[in-house]
Amino acid sequence: MNSSASVMSSTRSVPSVALRGAIFDMDGVLTDTIEFHYQTWQRLADEEGIPFDRQANEALRGLSRRDSLLRMLDGRRLPEETIQTLLDRKNQYFREFVETMTSEHLLPGVRSFLDEVRAAGIKTAVASASQNVYAVIEQLGIAEDIDTITNVYCVDRPKPAPDVFLHAAEQLGLSPQDCVVFEDAESGVEAALAAKMRVVGLGPAERVGAAHWVLPGLDGLHWSDVTAKFVDR
Repeated sequence: MNSSASVMSSTRSVPSVALRGAIFDMDGVLTDTIEFHYQTWQRLADEEGIPFDRQANEALRGLSRRDSLLRMLDGRRLPEETIQTLLDRKNQYFREFVETMTSEHLLPGVRSFLDEVRAAGIKTAVASASQNVYAVIEQLGIAEDIDTITNVYCVDRPKPAPDVFLHAAEQLGLSPQDCVVFEDAESGVEAALAAKMRVVGLGPAERVGAAHWVLPGLDGLHWSDVTAKFVDR
């Protein structure tokens, strides 16, 4: 593995059965739309007089759009019709950014890692909190590399509940024990662990340190590194 992908190992025990599926979160793993989300939430917050800044935006990482808005409102109660109107406006602003995305918006290392995963015969899924995941994957030019795409709107409970990852595994025809999840959010790591899957946390340890393996990102990572970590032990 490239030195750019320095690692920290967790002492948490994990099964060593063969991996058959790789499940990726989208934001912060395959692409970085955090800035897009910040700008669109900030625009909405400014229009509505809601206190908001970059630190507040970081706390929304991994949350659904609705849960993000409710956290921003910080207990302030609004009619359901108003909430839905705000959510629709935020989504409209975000879709304007999505339409500008290309393969150049893939994070470093994603393209080569996906190639290795596919060459190894591993099934792939994207399991995201974003309702726009389908459009983003198309814009990034990697739809043909992904066997199934799902989001928290397809299941009963959002992350940190395990539902979206369990649903992705089911769509792939695999058991949870067959899968490894790549996540960059604390809630996503918690969800993947609850699903009884092996978890690679991408980002700082203070955010994803509960994962079985913590890396800065996919850049420099090889599929052989993943199998060596989780299978060939």
